[in-house]
Amino acid sequence: MSALLTVENLNVSYGAIKAVQDVNFVVNNNEIVSLIGANGAGKTTILRTISGLEKPTKGRILFENQNILTMNSERIVSSGVAQVPEGRRVFSGMTVQENLQLGAFTRGKGINLKDEYALIYDQFPILKERRNQDAATLSGGEQQMLTMGRALMAKPKLLLLDEPSMGLAPLFIEKVFDIIKNVNAQGMTVLVIEQNANQALKIADRGYVLESGKITMTGTGAELLASDDVRKAYLGG
Repeated sequence: MSALLTVENLNVSYGAIKAVQDVNFVVNNNEIVSLIGANGAGKTTILRTISGLEKPTKGRILFENQNILTMNSERIVSSGVAQVPEGRRVFSGMTVQENLQLGAFTRGKGINLKDEYALIYDQFPILKERRNQDAATLSGGEQQMLTMGRALMAKPKLLLLDEPSMGLAPLFIEKVFDIIKNVNAQGMTVLVIEQNANQALKIADRGYVLESGKITMTGTGAELLASDDVRKAYLGG
């Protein structure tokens, strides 16, 4: 299996605080990889560094064998990396469909937006019903679906998801993870950052455990779910 994303010896600091230390991991083509850990473990920092929003003190990040640390965020998105940020950031004062349209901005002119919307609405029927509503009026779960749909409008090769279950009702959490599985089944490679270890590892081909900025365990999703250490730390038993 060929590596789509390779993170090598990544170190990120905020002043004297070492947020990420000597982190190494790989995401292969067509995999779902979950990076789990408690709040403050460094998960979001890693995702922001992959997206070009943070600069590391040391290390390399290769996407399709290109070092993306030399690129700005827009070029990283254009190369095929899209992030769904933590906290369901939608553009208020704009409709659902206008929010989706923004997701396609790096693809330039000449794309058939009507066809692109149809693909997203097929995946997220509730967004079709709400397409002319102000995005800010959607429920939390609907906003999460909108941010996922907006990222997919960029036609990425790699989808980065930062805490997709945060603050959602259990029913919406199930829906969101089902959508992640569906997107992956259609050929999308996915990296999920999550505190909800149970859900994240259930859908993962492979997983990594991050503690205090360091990778402490790795294995298949099933192996980590069955691990006593993971169960005690993240699954309540």
